[in-house]
Formats: sequence, C-alpha cells, structure tokens
Amino acid sequence: MSYTAPVKDMLFNIEHLANIEQIAQIPAFADAGLDTAQAVLEEAAKFNEGVLAPLNWTGDQHPTSFKDGVVTATPGFKEAFKQYAEAGWQGLQHPADFGGQGLPKTIGAACIEMCNSANMSFALCPLLSDGAIEALLTAGSDELNAVYLEKLISGTWTGTMNLTEPQAGSDLAAVRTRAEPLPDGSYKVFGTKIFITWGEHDMADNIVHLVLARVQGAPEGVKGISLFVVPKFLVNGDGSLGARNDVHCVSIEHKMGIKASPTAVLQYGDHGGAIGYLVGQENRGLEYMFIMMNAARYAVGVQGIAIAERAYQQAVTFSRDRIQSRPVDGSLPAAGPIINHPDVRRMLMTMRAYTEGCRAMATTAASAYDAAHHHPDADTRKANQAFYEFMVPLVKGYSTEMSLTVTSLAVQVHGGMGYIEETGVAQYYRDAKILTIYEGTTAIQSNDLVGRKTARDGGQTAKGIAGQIETTEAELLASGTAHALAVAKRLKAARLAFLDVVDFVAGNTKASPNAVFAGSVPYLMLAGNLMSGWQMARALLVAEKAVAAGNDMAFMQAKVTTARFYADHILSQAPGVRDAIVDGSESVTAMALDAF
Repeated sequence: MSYTAPVKDMLFNIEHLANIEQIAQIPAFADAGLDTAQAVLEEAAKFNEGVLAPLNWTGDQHPTSFKDGVVTATPGFKEAFKQYAEAGWQGLQHPADFGGQGLPKTIGAACIEMCNSANMSFALCPLLSDGAIEALLTAGSDELNAVYLEKLISGTWTGTMNLTEPQAGSDLAAVRTRAEPLPDGSYKVFGTKIFITWGEHDMADNIVHLVLARVQGAPEGVKGISLFVVPKFLVNGDGSLGARNDVHCVSIEHKMGIKASPTAVLQYGDHGGAIGYLVGQENRGLEYMFIMMNAARYAVGVQGIAIAERAYQQAVTFSRDRIQSRPVDGSLPAAGPIINHPDVRRMLMTMRAYTEGCRAMATTAASAYDAAHHHPDADTRKANQAFYEFMVPLVKGYSTEMSLTVTSLAVQVHGGMGYIEETGVAQYYRDAKILTIYEGTTAIQSNDLVGRKTARDGGQTAKGIAGQIETTEAELLASGTAHALAVAKRLKAARLAFLDVVDFVAGNTKASPNAVFAGSVPYLMLAGNLMSGWQMARALLVAEKAVAAGNDMAFMQAKVTTARFYADHILSQAPGVRDAIVDGSESVTAMALDAF
C-alpha cells in the first residue's frame, strides 16, 4: 500500500499543457519556471511518500476520536501536521506578504494531489484552511487579516467552512444561524452547524471558523446571509490566545470513509453567544463563501484524481504479483500474473487513462487561474477567468465521478481479495464516495454548468473553448500519424456532440427547464470527458514528437498509448451521451410519481 508520486507525469503537464514558462513571464511568478516546479514537486513527493502515506491505513483503522467535547486526531497525525506546517506546505500558493511562498496554482495543485493521494483524511485539514485564506484575502478587512492570515498561512492555526445546518443541506436560503451586533463592532453568533470538516481537533493551537449567519433584520433567503470569522479561542490585542469562545463540538460523525478526518457538529452560543467578526459587508456572505467554495470545489476535483492515482498504483502492483489462470493466447505455458489477461489490461488502461486525462484537465485549468489572477493584461485575465470558471464544475464533477469508476475497478482487479479490508484497496473506494457529494453534489455542479456557465451567455464561452479544440484537431490532422488521425476523428465527434448539447441547453433552459436539467449531469460528464480528451490529444502531439526525436522513449510512448486508449474507449462515448441528453429528456420525467 505504498505510494509513489507521479512527478514525471505532473511535470509533463506543467511544462507542455500548462506552459509553465509562459506563467513564469508573469511578474508575480518570475521565479516559478520549470526548474522551480521540479524542485518543489520532488520535495513534496519525499514528504508525502515518507510521512503522510504510511499514516493513511492507520487513519482508517484508528479514526479520529471524540470524548467529552474533545476531538483527538489519529495517532501520528498531530506530529505529521507539525512537520507539514513547519516545511511551509500550507503557504505554498499564498501571498508572501503574509508569510506564504506565492507560487502559482499550477505548481500548488500538483502538491495538493500528492497530499491527497498520500492521505486524503489528513489533506482535508489544509484544504479547508486554503478556502478560509482565499475568502479573507478577497473580502477580509486589513484589521481582520492582520490577526488571522499569517497564522493560517503558516499552519499555526487551521480554518473551516461552516455552511450546512440540520434543516439546510445544500439549500443555503434556509440557514437559521443568527448574529447579533454588539456595540464594539463584533457580533454574537447563535446556531448549529453540521458536517464541519476538521471542525474540532488537537493538531493546531486555534481553529478559525468561517460561518454563514443572518444578522437581525436581514432579508429572507440567500440575500440576507453574512459571513463571520468565529475563532475557537479569542485573540488578544498582542496576538496571543485568550479565552475559549462559545463554540463547542457536540459530536463527530461515524462515516463510510475518510475516517481520520473529523466531521463535527458545532454548537454556537449555548453559553451566552460566540463572538464573531464580520467579513466584508453584511448580507454579502454567500458571495464571499463562494470564493471558498470555488477553491474547495477545484481542490475536491484534485482529490478525485489523487485517490484514483493511489488506487491505480495498488491495482498495477497486485496484477503483477497475483498468479491466476493461463493467458488466453497461450503466451505462457501455465498460470501467470493476471496483468497478462486482456480484461485486466482493459481495466488498468481505463484507470490510467481516466486519471491522466483528469490530471491534464486540472493542470490546464490551474494555469488559467494563474493568468486570470496575475496576468498584467486585462483582456488576458478576463479570457482566462471565463475559461477557469467553466472548468471548475468539470474538474470537480467529472474527476470525482471518475474516481468512483477507478476505485471500483481497483477492487475488481483484486477480485475477492479486493472485498477484504486487509488488502487496503477497499478504503480508496469508500473514501472516494464522499467526493461526489461534498462541496456541492454532482447535480449541483451540473446546475452551475447549465445556468451560470452555459445558458447565461448563450453558450458563447463553451463555443469558444470548442473553437480551441478544433484547432487541436487541425494539428492532429497535420501531424498525419495513425494515432493522431484516429484521435482527431474521436475528438471531432465528441466536440460536435458537445456543441449540439450546448445549443440544446442554451436554447431550452428557460422554455423547458425540466428537459434541460434532466440531462444536466450527463452534460457535465460529456463536457468533462471532452476537456480531458482534448488535453490527452494535446499530450499525444507532444509525446509523438518526443518519440520521433528519441527523447525519453518509454515515458513518451506510454503517453501516446494512453492518449489513444482514451480516445478509443472513453472519448468515443460522447455521441451516445449527446443522444441521451437531446433526444431522451422526456423519458426521465415521464413516470408517474406514484409509480416509483
């Protein structure tokens, strides 16, 4: 159950698909070229392989515990988090002004993938801190940021997101937690929040909760929600920790997976009111929380890629060692390793292609984020922002749904042994299931894709991306190799299917909303498949040139083979999905409700 970080594949994407040397031309990232990326990724690999990965199985077998209001992390986690913070990993992507390293997301995302492959339960703690940091950087006052940002970025304190309540799952309009203003400008917060990841623990000195609540007299619905910082311990004027705030963990959940990550029920204000501080302006809390959620949604997509990579590695190792049956082609005189069997090869190739395709898509999206936030040219920023925002629901939705397919296949490769917990592969399957649910279910991601990302602009952003894909098709045709021509054929068919669905969505969302939303998740899956397949096609062009030049032959030839497999077996599904969306919507809602 060891883990080896796929540094070579990550660097390939960073260099050739994300164009790191172009990112390094942006003044904010002047020192963040390929050499820096390689140095950082190699150090991250050492830490994650050596420190976090060995604790993954421990966390599943010895989950975080709760007793008398105290949450105790899995043995070894506290020490590992101290090492993580001291090594500067929490601040990797955050501004140097507050003690971070200011590296681009393009590099940071690869490090986050490693952390989640090594130990997803552990990685959730810094993931939530990242979201809190993003929200404060965007909307926090200078006074608030002076108190909290440096501590969060250093990993001395950790952060959380508090959205969900017992009566308000994904429907944030139903939030009831209330905030009462005090004469000194602070607020008293009262309410219950559930599903708070790492909402209580013993790994850091303080926990900074970002909490959605309603100020007295605020409008009903989402327009009346504000965002507050509510620390576990109040902070004195000199920065030292003061009294315990009135926020307490009353229980943690017993879960299917990610068992070492405490999912807390937090009670605010049972003893007079929890002191909170307004972030930004009243009634704009949902807007600020979406900053956190977008950061978290991208990161959860990376979690899907991470868990898929870990499961793939274990399946490959098992298939090389497991002796079972003579190959059907008679290539061995007796029973041999199951990796010789065609169906096992199909499963391993499916796992590999999905994982590499989604990693390529996520890396490309990260580079767009970096340009959108830091490029000196306003038009370039705007174009990259539109591209990144379109990609976020795909990275989140497609990559996490993909992870269920891949982790399920990993169990299947192991056969009966995969169903036995001691093998370890079942943990990946259980851990992966939450990824399609939290930070917005796949349906919520697809609603975003349909409403905000497609219908709102009449499909123009989607069609612009399709135009870029068509350029790649032309490059494949110009290349003229057998693999390039075959991939071009599949890419074109998928692009045309995508464009048909974009027109269907843009033209019918207002007039026939049930018809469009009946196919919203399939639309997300088609779009994610296309974007991943597009990046694999770009990768094929690079790899074939490298093979022709005799450079890094084994790696590049494997990349060519994987890209071809993706086109033949995964991208080829797109036209059928198009038919289900455009022609099959009526049958989704045709059944009488009392017939179910």
